[in-house]
Amino acid sequence: MSYLMRMISMAAEVAEKNGAKKVTKIVVDVGKTSGVMPYYMYKYYPEASKGTVLEGAELECLEIPVKAFCEECNKEYYPVRENRYLCPHCGGRKARIIEGRDVALRNVVIED
Repeated sequence: MSYLMRMISMAAEVAEKNGAKKVTKIVVDVGKTSGVMPYYMYKYYPEASKGTVLEGAELECLEIPVKAFCEECNKEYYPVRENRYLCPHCGGRKARIIEGRDVALRNVVIED
């Protein structure tokens, strides 16, 4: 719920800075390993946005897959269970996640 409230707050701030009367849609990136479930964002969004400039606006959640950077061969890849999450280029085990952990506001569609 805290992520949802933060996204609503950020979108309302964007709308205010742009002199918008209404927000028609917000797009949120939800990382696969963020721990946030889009189902609950959709479920609670109507109630959480009541009384704000976002009331009635559409919410779209885009699931962002996990992307890793192999520290052994310096290549990016998408880890998969079938490969035991190893680097498909070199088979390396030393990697760091570079995408798919965050929840971020991608876009706010406003009405003047």
